[in-house]
Amino acid sequence: MITRKRLATGACALLAALSVALLPTGASADAPVAKESPKVELVLDVSGSMRAKDIDGKSRMAAAKQAFNEVLDAVPSEVQLGIRTLGADYPGPDRKRGCKDTRQLYPVGPLDRTEAKTAVATLAPTGWTPIGPALLGAAEDLEGGDATRRIVLITDGEDTCAPLDPCQVAREIAAKGIHLVIDTLGLVPDAKTRQQLTCIAEATGGTYTSVHRTEDLSRRVRQLVDRAADPVVTPVATEGALRCTDAPQLKPGLYTDREAFGQHRWYRVDLLPGQELRASVSVSADRAVNNDYGVLLRAVTRHGREIVRGSEAGDGRTDVVSTGLRYPKPELDEEPEDGKPAAETVCLQVSNSFSAPPSVKTTPGMPIELTVDVVDGPSTASDVASFGLGRGWWLLGALVLVGFVAGLLWGWLSRWRVAVWRTH
Repeated sequence: MITRKRLATGACALLAALSVALLPTGASADAPVAKESPKVELVLDVSGSMRAKDIDGKSRMAAAKQAFNEVLDAVPSEVQLGIRTLGADYPGPDRKRGCKDTRQLYPVGPLDRTEAKTAVATLAPTGWTPIGPALLGAAEDLEGGDATRRIVLITDGEDTCAPLDPCQVAREIAAKGIHLVIDTLGLVPDAKTRQQLTCIAEATGGTYTSVHRTEDLSRRVRQLVDRAADPVVTPVATEGALRCTDAPQLKPGLYTDREAFGQHRWYRVDLLPGQELRASVSVSADRAVNNDYGVLLRAVTRHGREIVRGSEAGDGRTDVVSTGLRYPKPELDEEPEDGKPAAETVCLQVSNSFSAPPSVKTTPGMPIELTVDVVDGPSTASDVASFGLGRGWWLLGALVLVGFVAGLLWGWLSRWRVAVWRTH
């Protein structure tokens, strides 16, 4: 009887196991989510000026094609790559048509090297230089998903389609919070081209490179494509409020936002007893600004009492101004009856004193990057941060005390010397 029961139990267990194995399985909640492949679009200037023969004795177009072929051979397998052109199709004098001359030559996706090289080989210097429209088109090509996205712009001249300012276009792309970086490469650039391409790159956190040789162009484009494949921490887009009560609740992480000139932005962080809040903020001057500016980061209670602050000032010689703060929440002397201590809501205020010349557009606001971290607080009082003060305050206090004692001693010695002199 016992043997039969064991056999029956075993048969049931086997049947149940087979049934579970045959059922369709969903993704586990704890299973790591596969990261989306990085996306890169190369934007190539094919305007008439690319005929100039001043790079290694050949035309700029020939140098660009050679560099493209070398880059296409070296693109990492995990990178989805596309190619867009500007000024490649319309050779006429109609400015309105010339400023619409941009198209996607090769779609962003898994790379077929032969097909991409064939498409590049058909290009010939033709028309205008619509950099702004090309950047807008490239941003649309890279839309969707959470992948790392990068535009690499290669041109030999400044945009010819004003008033659509490509630098302003880059700022508007960055303001969308899609974390799209634009790197620019200038082929034998003049001062105006260099200034415009630098502005485009800085507006999105990219880089500008001046190129005078084919070898340099190939090497730099390869570096930028490889950089897209490197793992990076993608900031989370958020939007600060005008007051603490409406502010977004932030957890430890890296965040991006936009702040107008002279504006205040508020964010909230919950802090348990025994924890320490560490926060820092950077504001990027992505356009021309007046000299003498500053950035302030304050931590205050929900009732408006300031806890701690950090500030930094600049004078026009830097593009980024950063500051930070630390605030430790003391541990409770007694555990609450329910065993769950209440969290304190700390309000973070980010302010700036930037201003701009009248000719500079103030919208969209300047990019800010906010880092929030919550760690275990200091375990001993020897850590000066446990009092919410920086080490500079302790040094200042020690100097004041030493100065006070030294003054007393000097005064006593002076009086003693005077007394001795009068006696003798």
